[in-house]
Amino acid sequence: MEPTVPDDFERMWAALAPVGRSASSGGYFRQPFTTAERELDAWFTEQAEARGLRVERDEIGNVVAWWDAGHGPGVLTGSHLDSVLDGGAYDGPLGVVSALAAVDALRERGVVPARPIGVATFVEEEGSRFGIACLGSRLASGSTSWDDARELRDREGIAFGDVVAGGSSALLAGVATYVELHVEQGRDLVDRGAAVGVGSEIWPHGRYRLDFAGEANHAGTTRMEDRVDPMLTYAMTALAANKQARLAGQRATFGRVEVTPNGTNAVPSRVTGWLDARCATDAALAELVGAISRQATERAERDGTTVEITPESVSVSVAFDPELAATIAADHAGGDWPIIPTAAGHDAGILSAAGIPTAMLFVRNPTGVSHSPAEHAEMPDCLAGVAALADTLERLTR
Repeated sequence: MEPTVPDDFERMWAALAPVGRSASSGGYFRQPFTTAERELDAWFTEQAEARGLRVERDEIGNVVAWWDAGHGPGVLTGSHLDSVLDGGAYDGPLGVVSALAAVDALRERGVVPARPIGVATFVEEEGSRFGIACLGSRLASGSTSWDDARELRDREGIAFGDVVAGGSSALLAGVATYVELHVEQGRDLVDRGAAVGVGSEIWPHGRYRLDFAGEANHAGTTRMEDRVDPMLTYAMTALAANKQARLAGQRATFGRVEVTPNGTNAVPSRVTGWLDARCATDAALAELVGAISRQATERAERDGTTVEITPESVSVSVAFDPELAATIAADHAGGDWPIIPTAAGHDAGILSAAGIPTAMLFVRNPTGVSHSPAEHAEMPDCLAGVAALADTLERLTR
């Protein structure tokens, strides 16, 4: 992947398609600082340099490629290149490829921006390796400290501080506005019959680790009434989380679990489950997690087990700049773009919370499925997204 001239959107997308893809599931494994994700990082640098963009890196692994046009604070766009385990092709890379293609579109239009334009790739957005979502943008914005991040460990016990150079970043120092394009993670745009939408807000969400402890014993010789089984406590907590979220019209998911000793013929001594909770308001999130915690504690008391609940990351609700969203959405061919909320977390939410005026563009996902190989966007909609992003950057850099 060493282009002498920049690739267009379709060639860039074709080049990325095989990187980190599982032959069995069709999903992607692009965890931070692994071979596939580093290949994408090298690809990004090559594409940026082919366009004459100035590439800056921080000690964390974040990258910004600058089009040094104009003067003053810059407009930043981009997204991330990492994936969830067995994820889809579009979550993250669509925003990066679209940003490079939008720079090309502006140049083809003869636009000379009055301000610099940067294309960013933030590292560990998914939290799939070190457990904290949007870790790169959190560190770059100062919302998470290096002292807290450096000891985060992956499933193999490798510390974050062992795979990155350090904890400092100045990449956001000259940024006045951030615009992130992303595949929609839902069917709102499908229902509206629109190819592109503008983000209004991000629901608050959190990740919580629940450690259930009991007593290891033999699966055959231990009578049911004699067991102190943390798996039962975990199972009832997962069911309670589902019920509480359904009753409240919110979201609660146990998508990861670890069992010790993890033997078929053994009552476990310990079960650790990770709860992902998302709600329409901060108060609703606190209420939902509180209800799940109470039921987990009550169940542990009945089972003779214990439960310890640790928040690993909690993000409050983010309302994007409404004037900026309205400006971006207005007066396009065919009418205004719809303004829609999202329940998924993004680097845009971190930068917005840090005080940077931020907006999001969403590209229609016909399946409505995300974090899965079934995630999809049609090529005409992707190209509409590129044009929308180029229009937005042109407006913001006049």
